[in-house]
Amino acid sequence: MNAPELGVDAQRAADYSPGPDLPERAQLRQLVDEQAALRRVATLVAGGARPAQVFTAVADELSHLIGAEATFVSRVDHPPDEDGELEAVITVEGSYGTLGSRIPVGFQLKLLPEMVQTAALRTGRPARGHCERLTDGPFGAWAGTLGVRGALATPIIVGGSRWGVALALTPRTDFPPGAESHMAEFMELVAAAITSAEADQGQREMADTQAALRRLATLVARGEPPEAVFAAATSEVLRHFGGGTARMIRFEPDGTATLVANDGAAGPHVRVGGPWEGYPATGLTATVLHTGRSARVDDYRAVPGGEPYLREGLRSAIAVPVHVDGRLWGLIAIGSGHGPLPPDTEQRTAEFTDLVATAVANAQNKGALEQSRDELARLLAEQAALRRVATLVARGVPPETVFGAVVEEVAGLLPVEFASLGRFEPDGTGTVMATAGRITDGFPVGSRWPLTGKNVVTMIFETGRPARIDGYANASGLLGGTARARGFGSGVGTPVIVEGRLWGMMAGYAARNLLPADTEARLASFTELVATAIANAESRAALAASRARIVAAADETRRRIERDLHDGIQQRLVSLGLELRATQVGVPLQIGELEDVVSRVADGLASAFDELREISRGIHPAILSEGGLKPALRALCRRSAIPVELDVHVEQRLPEHVEVASYYVVCEALTNAAKHAHASVVNVELDSHDANVHLAIRDDGIGGADLSRGSGLLGLRDRIEALGGTLRVTSRADEGTALLIDVPLERQGSAAAPKRSA
Repeated sequence: MNAPELGVDAQRAADYSPGPDLPERAQLRQLVDEQAALRRVATLVAGGARPAQVFTAVADELSHLIGAEATFVSRVDHPPDEDGELEAVITVEGSYGTLGSRIPVGFQLKLLPEMVQTAALRTGRPARGHCERLTDGPFGAWAGTLGVRGALATPIIVGGSRWGVALALTPRTDFPPGAESHMAEFMELVAAAITSAEADQGQREMADTQAALRRLATLVARGEPPEAVFAAATSEVLRHFGGGTARMIRFEPDGTATLVANDGAAGPHVRVGGPWEGYPATGLTATVLHTGRSARVDDYRAVPGGEPYLREGLRSAIAVPVHVDGRLWGLIAIGSGHGPLPPDTEQRTAEFTDLVATAVANAQNKGALEQSRDELARLLAEQAALRRVATLVARGVPPETVFGAVVEEVAGLLPVEFASLGRFEPDGTGTVMATAGRITDGFPVGSRWPLTGKNVVTMIFETGRPARIDGYANASGLLGGTARARGFGSGVGTPVIVEGRLWGMMAGYAARNLLPADTEARLASFTELVATAIANAESRAALAASRARIVAAADETRRRIERDLHDGIQQRLVSLGLELRATQVGVPLQIGELEDVVSRVADGLASAFDELREISRGIHPAILSEGGLKPALRALCRRSAIPVELDVHVEQRLPEHVEVASYYVVCEALTNAAKHAHASVVNVELDSHDANVHLAIRDDGIGGADLSRGSGLLGLRDRIEALGGTLRVTSRADEGTALLIDVPLERQGSAAAPKRSA
């Protein structure tokens, strides 16, 4: 079958591929395209787009960048090991191009050793595939019908782990040289956006869960019959955690079990109100009955006696006990037809079982109604506290603010005299980040403690799991001794896990009474929010650093191009002009026609030299590197098509990244004013104080500039924000336009500042 003609995107990449004559220009164009693509993805994330939208946008942008016929962004479960023997499955999260209808979002595929995606995930580097190998794999049938002949895959690394793989297909024999580096660089840039999008999705899921709990709590508060609460609880649990089945089972005094609520898939053995039987004695129901604790099965194919569940379409399940007045009453079970349920499913489901237990207790013991109301009030107060903290996290406030709010809420909700949040350091110590409660002396914020001995903090540091000490008489280590000296008798702590790593812990201490058995679970709800705040802050920092590196690389490229033009082509043109003028002098008078030709060529060469010098000045003016910002702005204003009033209050040299940014902002602003503003004068004022440079550019034109319409102002804002600065635009109709810019003198982000040219 003949390969189809290149599509628009593929042809664009062919035209775009850098040739041997202008590598620097092609590189600059590639950098600009990648920056624009990243900005569009980041804008989606900032606008609250769901991960599916973000992944589809990433596939779209990647296809445009490298000229692919089709692109896919896939998440991987259990990445293959170095030998490629570990079973791995990828799930398509975003797709673009002609194969989208045949390989839609949600499509799952088992990776085989010969597939190009397997090679990329196994090695951690981009991998290419050619027609003879591509048509042998699972994509062969689709690839053949479309004439696809080449493939390129690169791993997606998020938080240091292989999150997934990006795949690009082309009807050409192969992608052009260098395509894998462009693809890998772009996927590195979008890794921070993927992390942020997933963090935002996690916040939305948490908000949905809190809403479900409020609906269920309302039923309990209204005194609805237990059966209604059971049905509502299983329905909410299925919607949030399952996708297959959700069931509630009650244990009877005679050792049997009764199905009291069911939602999702059902077979002939499922009858609400009837006995729950026919499943093996080693199942989840029997395990919860015998242990009183949660249980799970991650893959029924590997469990003896799991055939009934597999016939029902289930692959994994968890069961969470329901305790009423300290007695094991029953359980809620969740089944899934896909892979293992998330690790925190048991913990999050426990919030629903608390409400079920309250409803059961209300129905069983009318005399305990007041106590139940108090418990419900406590639960509602806890949910309100969680919402307040979640609101801070969603607003993106600094983590330190979230830390203080969390410990204040914990100290107000739990029966503790002291609550603290600490961070674990690489040197084996812990730093106190926030404290609250009646007893706070002895643990000042910012103090560092050795993590030794037997105490709650050290136990969490060593195990990564929740810890409890009831009775500090035998506690040891500096932390344990200090807690004992403060009169603490009971302590509970839970770990703070950020992107799979142990970041720190949160703990609560009581002086007299033992802390309730559910204290660890209640603390864990707050540590999840702390972890989300930290992950969000790290994602924003990584994205800001990426933007700063892009701006620094673009400026360095412009500087190198200007230097190459000045030291190479311009000098050569000057030399040729001198030689031509010398030749003109030696032309005999008898052949005056030849002298005219030589004169015209010399004049044309001089004109070309002037044009090249003007282009070189526009790329990166030498006067900016040699004389600084003030003379460079003066030269720029003299060339302006509109009169400019320049007022510079800075005499000393500023950091190079500030000078470059200020120069190009003024240059772009003057260009915009000349093209669009119909202004008669532009005022430019620059000053420096409070560790910032303040730049104001005002014109008396027609106004009406709007950042949201994608004007040149958007590029100015991106450059300024990449340096940690701000740009404000005031542009009412018929009142002119004012740009107010603040840039910090100290470079923001991790991009290294290029050295100033000599």
